[in-house]
Amino acid sequence: MPGPTSAPIRFGSLHYGWVAAGLTFLTLLVAAGIRSAPGVMMVPLEEEFHWSRATISMAVSVNLMLYGLMAPFAAAVMDRVGVRRTMALALGVLAVGVAVTTLMNRPWHMVLLWGIVVGGGSGTIALVLGATVVSRWFDAYRGTVMGVLSAATATGQLIFLPQMAMAVEEYGWRSAVFIIAAAAAVLAPIVWLLMRDRPADLGLWPVGATEAPPAPVSGGNPAVAAIMALKDGMRSKDFWLLAGTFFVCGLSTNGLVGTHLVAACFDHGIPEVKAAGLLAAMGIFDMVGTTLSGWLSDRWDSRKLLFWYYGLRGISLIFLDLAFGPDVFGLWLFAVFYGLDWIATVPPTVKLTAKAFGRERAGIMFGWIFAAHQVGAATAAFMAGWIRTDLGTYWLAFVAAGLACLVAAAMSLMIGRDDRPQPVAVPVTAGDAA
Repeated sequence: MPGPTSAPIRFGSLHYGWVAAGLTFLTLLVAAGIRSAPGVMMVPLEEEFHWSRATISMAVSVNLMLYGLMAPFAAAVMDRVGVRRTMALALGVLAVGVAVTTLMNRPWHMVLLWGIVVGGGSGTIALVLGATVVSRWFDAYRGTVMGVLSAATATGQLIFLPQMAMAVEEYGWRSAVFIIAAAAAVLAPIVWLLMRDRPADLGLWPVGATEAPPAPVSGGNPAVAAIMALKDGMRSKDFWLLAGTFFVCGLSTNGLVGTHLVAACFDHGIPEVKAAGLLAAMGIFDMVGTTLSGWLSDRWDSRKLLFWYYGLRGISLIFLDLAFGPDVFGLWLFAVFYGLDWIATVPPTVKLTAKAFGRERAGIMFGWIFAAHQVGAATAAFMAGWIRTDLGTYWLAFVAAGLACLVAAAMSLMIGRDDRPQPVAVPVTAGDAA
């Protein structure tokens, strides 16, 4: 292929960046389906093995923790071995790891398989994958594309949750596990055949680029690059604000609602299939809200967007316990309101990260910020399970998460207001770090 020019070669009439974005969307969608599985598995596992909610939540907590902690190292690995290889390998690990969970019969089996293997595999293709692909393939439409990729989580819920809930009800929880394992197994070879690491691999510039991007610098130890990025990030006030607000994001979404809402509905006499339908409905509105958030982040102040997102989410969680009722009207209202705000925080957070730390470091730095997100998710997954086991209700967990969101809303307005020089804003490559 000829080198990049001002009139890039296209895949037919479509820039190949959109193909890369589409493959990334499918990968994140399957990963979202896998991550949502504990929501419909919790009650069946409790009934079959007589494990407590706290015991099951421990495995989910390990999963969420590794899912986040893998992200910055995954970004460094993508820089070293390539996005295509990383995606295909992670999907293969997920397919095998998820399928083997059908054989577990001890709590430590679930911690090992669902917590460590599945958590590590899914963490390799977390939202940091979307941030990396967007930063490499797009100069224009970054916020919008990141919004669509973030919405893959919602779409995964929408597609997989109702199917898994019905499979659990008809055939048992193992059938639901095979559904998501098969999806990962089918997608892995497709990604291997079609995905490309960078536009330059096809003689292209990024979508909307007016000049050629700098050549990537290869080499260096990915782990060292990730640790050096964290070391630099910890000297930045913006890093702590972004990580702190995203910690609350994880605590209030997939750690709490994504993991425990179906079980909380079951506590109030609402069947699992109907409860899973509520989560799927959230997925529909989340897809709309997150895509719109990406569009807005290209046009409005991302700090103010985060202020409204966290503030409204906090209010909805504080009053969630009042929504449980026999007619579930309140829950449907919550599903719409909360769904629009589920992960709308991702596009403005990614944009603020890129602004603070530069294009080349955006993936690794967002990886560490996303790790904070998953630490928050793991904290909520375990603590909510412990609260439910100890008090017999989730009320305290919902209210605490809502108050934390109000604190995050105030923190969002402080991002980018540190006038001190930010040494991390200068791009440093993996090779430089080594």
